[in-house]
Amino acid sequence: MKKLTYILLSGLLVVLYSSSIMAQGDIISAADFMKMFKTNKNIIIVDASKADSYKKTHVKGAVNIPHKTLYKDTEIEGLIHDPAILASIFGSKGVSETKTIVVYDGGSQKYSSRVYWILKYLGAPDVKILQKDMAQWRKSRVPITKMPSKVAKATFTPKVNSSIYADIADVKSGKAVIVDARTTEEFDGTSDKSAGHIPGAINIGYKEVLNATEGFKNKAEMEAFVAKYKLSADKPILVYCNTGVIAAVIYVGLTDVMGWTNVKIYDGAYKEWGGKGNQFENKAGVLTTKKVGGSGGGC
Repeated sequence: MKKLTYILLSGLLVVLYSSSIMAQGDIISAADFMKMFKTNKNIIIVDASKADSYKKTHVKGAVNIPHKTLYKDTEIEGLIHDPAILASIFGSKGVSETKTIVVYDGGSQKYSSRVYWILKYLGAPDVKILQKDMAQWRKSRVPITKMPSKVAKATFTPKVNSSIYADIADVKSGKAVIVDARTTEEFDGTSDKSAGHIPGAINIGYKEVLNATEGFKNKAEMEAFVAKYKLSADKPILVYCNTGVIAAVIYVGLTDVMGWTNVKIYDGAYKEWGGKGNQFENKAGVLTTKKVGGSGGGC
């Protein structure tokens, strides 16, 4: 009897330990998703991939909201629409802040993270990121289809959370650690797509918060990551890239895996900084101004 009790308690501890390792805020596995899919009648699924990808295959019931449909048509690329317009776009696709919103993309985490951040900026309280791992999707029997989803329109009432949004004044204030999520070449200004980086920024490529299969690193791995770059929950962090896309991946890693609350995305990013005539710092430490060119770094 004692032996049986010991075995049962050991098994329970293993389950609890495994659950604690897997629990990563709003990041969910295929198995977690299927539990929601089967039981949560208030769920809405958002495929943040490009329209062409959505047409080929997507999760059954998912609506397609490519991240680029959420931006203003202005000279500065990638600036998100005003909250009322964003709310209208999401509502037209059946997305409401009152629902459990599950976002996914083709597996890079870039587009799902960007749309996730926009939804959190609008004040949606229950947003999840479903990581795309086809082996796990098949194992959990995530339903896939080519048929477009028919979803009734909804009303999205925004309650803007400005604490996760940084503007150019926040960057210039000097109160935060500025993280450039682009490639080393773009950061250094050795790429023909970039004049360099915002002065004072540090370079952390967005893939450093992802594992070998492009899923988000777990808590232990992220703790090693923040220690490597001497990041702290006590110091404000502003993340940027070219247009705010890959910066969102680092944002998710720090907020959802680490649980940090003092992290913002500079939505204007490299494009706005250069577009407004501000100087960049290059590999040689020289300050320079240069016309902002096309997108790079996954943005």
